[in-house]
Amino acid sequence: MSAIEIKDLHVAIGDKPIVKGLSLTIKQGEVHAIMGPNGTGKSTFSKAIAGHPDYTITQGDVLIDGQSILALEPDERARAGIFLAFQYPCEIPGVSIANFIRAAMQARLKDGEELDATGYYKQLYAQMDSLKIDRKFTSRAVNDGFSGGEKKRCEILQMAMLKPRFAFMDETDSGLDIDALRIVSEGIEHMRGADLGILLITHYQRLLNHIVPDFVHVMYDGRIVKSGDKSLALELEAKGYDWVKTELAAS
Repeated sequence: MSAIEIKDLHVAIGDKPIVKGLSLTIKQGEVHAIMGPNGTGKSTFSKAIAGHPDYTITQGDVLIDGQSILALEPDERARAGIFLAFQYPCEIPGVSIANFIRAAMQARLKDGEELDATGYYKQLYAQMDSLKIDRKFTSRAVNDGFSGGEKKRCEILQMAMLKPRFAFMDETDSGLDIDALRIVSEGIEHMRGADLGILLITHYQRLLNHIVPDFVHVMYDGRIVKSGDKSLALELEAKGYDWVKTELAAS
């Protein structure tokens, strides 16, 4: 069973420190949730793991099965098994979803290898059927004119096809109405299994009504300050985050 280990991670944007010593281990088959108020570093953390160039890791390490990935470029980290679902997926006019995913899968092959087109579309349509996505969806340009729910479903389809070992889902519930949240949650649950470790980043407990995590972590001021099970998310929903701040001030 593979694991990704984040050890004493410090991340800065320019000269400003954002993540200030975060440690976390996620194993395949586990679902973790990170909750916390705005500005505490949740999105910065996930983007730094994926290798976003705007975020500088100033201290600590990230290891997959004991091997550091910090020297790897973003595409190399993706090939190592990391997938990042964005809070605000970008639009790519003129590039169809089918061609986009096909290019991503081709990029993972060794030099000289070609993706079999027939096998690719068979796999793509099977995943779309499982996720209850209309097959006409693939001819649309990536996220161009999509609703919030359609953008998130598109990312789940990408994840299903690329089969990462570790998925970081940055506020997947952001901007979704009740029906879209249910549909997107069903897609994530469809992917859940022994070969995938998931980290859900969210402000709200409502997502966790649909996807029950194994572990819940509270992030504050760039660190994980409290961990527990689903009951911790319910407590945060009832009390907000002020009680966590009060506990930290008293300790």
